[in-house]
Amino acid sequence: MLEVEVLEAPQVRYTQDNQTPVAEMAVQIEGLRPDDPPGQLKVVGWGNLAQDLQNRVQVGQRFVLEGRLRMNTVTRQDGVKEKRAEFTLARLHPLSPGSGGAPSSAAEPARSPAPLPTPRPAGAATPAPRRAPAPAPSRSATAAPAEPAAPVWDTSPLVPLGDDDEIPF
Repeated sequence: MLEVEVLEAPQVRYTQDNQTPVAEMAVQIEGLRPDDPPGQLKVVGWGNLAQDLQNRVQVGQRFVLEGRLRMNTVTRQDGVKEKRAEFTLARLHPLSPGSGGAPSSAAEPARSPAPLPTPRPAGAATPAPRRAPAPAPSRSATAAPAEPAAPVWDTSPLVPLGDDDEIPF
């Protein structure tokens, strides 16, 4: 799982053999420490998920992505081989209300992020809101504060002492 921000809108292409849609987009991942620069990663979605990416995802949105991370070896124009990470998307979860609606997935139906309130018939009384329990009564200001008790350590031996040991060592 990765929390990301979309840097480039998804671009959809199709495979040559069976015309399966494939979407690719660039995302940014925050560094692990405050002084670490953010990292960039290519995300790939296949099939129906590729079309969902194209229809719902825009630059600047934040998501939690589920999927697989793999390393690809790529030859640059100058002939040097380098490794690049690629994330194959399995599920997409928006982090903000304007991030494309409910979570989408190729394997799981969309779920609403929060339950909606049930409608009440006209004239029905609304129940009083629940309140947190009252805090326990505090000690009076005139009583002396109790000192914390010192910890009690169990100093008994783990093996009983004595000459009647039945275990031959």
